Amino acid sequence: MASAELITAVVVDDHPAIVAGVQAWCSLADPPIEVLATGPTVAEAWTEPGASADVVVLDLHLGNTTQPGYGDLTRLVDAGRQVIVYTMRDDAETALTCVDIGAFAYLTKAEGQTHLVAAIRAAANNLPYTPPALAGAIGTDTRGNRPRLAPREQDVLVEWFTCESKEMVAQKLGLSARTVNTYIDRVRIKYANVGRAAPTKAALVARAIQDGLVALEDL
Repeated sequence: MASAELITAVVVDDHPAIVAGVQAWCSLADPPIEVLATGPTVAEAWTEPGASADVVVLDLHLGNTTQPGYGDLTRLVDAGRQVIVYTMRDDAETALTCVDIGAFAYLTKAEGQTHLVAAIRAAANNLPYTPPALAGAIGTDTRGNRPRLAPREQDVLVEWFTCESKEMVAQKLGLSARTVNTYIDRVRIKYANVGRAAPTKAALVARAIQDGLVALEDL
């Protein structure tokens, strides 16, 4: 979306005080961010008006569960949604797992208004944004500088390398062109976050060959 367009969000969190705070921060942003829906379950992100929101702000622990809601996050990411995980958890393993699944960004609730509003704007415009908690997790990541791509991200990337257009990729994989764009932008953000920016298709092809995602004879 263009940066001048109205940005919309849906807030999924079962703590009313957090929801009220995020709504207030969004309304005070310049320009304001419109919160289309809020609710204590992820259903708010799947039903209108939340289903039309540009960005999903998702609490990782909904209800009385003690386990992170990786399943909810995966389903939203697989549907092409831009998801910001906003959580009380501040451990690197959880942050890196969420990014590996495909979350646009990971913020702890201690990071507050400035970073959450900036992350929502970046997610809506497919621009990289790394808040402090995520930067700390990436900085201590010892898994090397190869980003972990979700299986669907790899599928879209490989198809894009062999197709003439994103529309053709969308047709082959049964996705919308917008969803294909979202996956490719997400891959670019992951490479940028590990210091291996790939702003062009040629650069992404080079990265994919370096990381063994495709072979030259496959192209």
